[in-house]
Amino acid sequence: MLDVKELTGGYDGTPVVRSVSFMVEAGTVLGILGPNGSGKSTLLKMLSGLLPADSGSVEIGGKPISGYSRKAFARQVAVLPQLQADTFSHSVYQTVSLGRYPHQTGLFAGWSEEDERAVQKAMDQMGIAKYRDTEIEFMSGGERQRVFVAQALAQEAPVLLLDEPTNHLDIAHQQQLLDTIRRQATENGLTVISVFHDVNLASLYCDRLLLMDRGEVAALGTPDEVIDEQKMEMVYAARVRAGMHPKIPKPQITLLPAKEPENKLEIIRKTDFAVSSKFIYLDSRIPLKTVSSAVYRAGAGWFRHFVNRKVDAGYVTDNAEAEMRDWLHETGFPLTQTVAMMTAAMTEDAVIGEYGPSDTPVIVCVTAGVGNAVDASLGASRDAYAGTINTWVVVNGHLSEEAMIQGMITATEAKAKAMQTEQVLDPLTGTVATGTSTDSLLIAATQTGIRYPYAGTVTELGQAIGSGVFECTAEAIRRYRIRKSGLERGGQWS
Repeated sequence: MLDVKELTGGYDGTPVVRSVSFMVEAGTVLGILGPNGSGKSTLLKMLSGLLPADSGSVEIGGKPISGYSRKAFARQVAVLPQLQADTFSHSVYQTVSLGRYPHQTGLFAGWSEEDERAVQKAMDQMGIAKYRDTEIEFMSGGERQRVFVAQALAQEAPVLLLDEPTNHLDIAHQQQLLDTIRRQATENGLTVISVFHDVNLASLYCDRLLLMDRGEVAALGTPDEVIDEQKMEMVYAARVRAGMHPKIPKPQITLLPAKEPENKLEIIRKTDFAVSSKFIYLDSRIPLKTVSSAVYRAGAGWFRHFVNRKVDAGYVTDNAEAEMRDWLHETGFPLTQTVAMMTAAMTEDAVIGEYGPSDTPVIVCVTAGVGNAVDASLGASRDAYAGTINTWVVVNGHLSEEAMIQGMITATEAKAKAMQTEQVLDPLTGTVATGTSTDSLLIAATQTGIRYPYAGTVTELGQAIGSGVFECTAEAIRRYRIRKSGLERGGQWS
């Protein structure tokens, strides 16, 4: 455990760090954040004993660091400074082996099996064993950084101090390094304190964060407590947006320009939709902010390409998302910019309409097959037959996050009303259906022009969405029934 109390110090009598206090338990990773000149590296030098404190204390294992001899301290603390001196040429193996110096005892210290094991393990952990005999002067900055991290790990000290350890590393080696350090803390009870420039990396890998501002503690706590928009903007003097990581519950920040660019007003119209027997396609001239329950790229994001793909009624796959991704790739759609749905209904029967203001309309596109219509209020196990209602709502305007979600609610309510009006029944219960078990819904916005804070049914936008989705869904159901009736008479419906 490392315990810091009221630590103050700096250079030539000028304090850079002022009254800093915190505690780090064994098995914990603490990240130190702050803008340039906030005292991060100075604090780390004081923790490592390289810079004497003017006042306050640093204790390791309940003992002041001033009470350790240099060698004894090195057995307790391993340090990776920001810049490494490599004036003398050593091989990778020799450099990593220097980490075992604190463990050498006696006048004629020998190299033990334990020393060899520690060095080999550290090189393996950092992926540098293949460079064992390479002189470090011939290695890139990133490769050298991994060598020096391995040297610190080989030291096998219970406390590890790191000053921007991911400098010079590409993203793969950043991940490898931080995964290794995180694992050492979790599995071996290592106490890790690391300075970070990258707020998002610190959030992903640290248990606690210390945010510094002009030498003082601005915030101390879990990533959730420290990474706050107001705190970040105050300390870094930059506009940011804070949100959660898409895969794990850790906050992340996104840097915003000092002034949002004035985007050219682009209007999406129904004539921008291409309809064929294979798919419906919208190729937007600008990225649209989107939230959807699509088969591929569900969730929130920015996309330019929107696809509703026709599949056979007997379509079966173990992984619809992977199969859709392969189809998109083979068909030539850019995977990172495309949202895709699928339907067993005939895509030629799509209903597309414009609603609301004529100069900035809301575009609604619906395909409907109701062969597996379901009354959501009467849940029961059932087989999924051919049929899906896919709904796209494209808004020429700027939607708030709240409006995005309200728009989905309004669209869903309007779809259910259309099912009721068209008397679509759940074949299992005989009651009015509310949708199908495989429906998909998409709301997209240009994020230019009119600002819509809300999209409930009492708002102008909500009324356009509601009437548009109702009319398009009802007409799509009628087209589905006409086609089904014709195919049944011809003996082709399955």
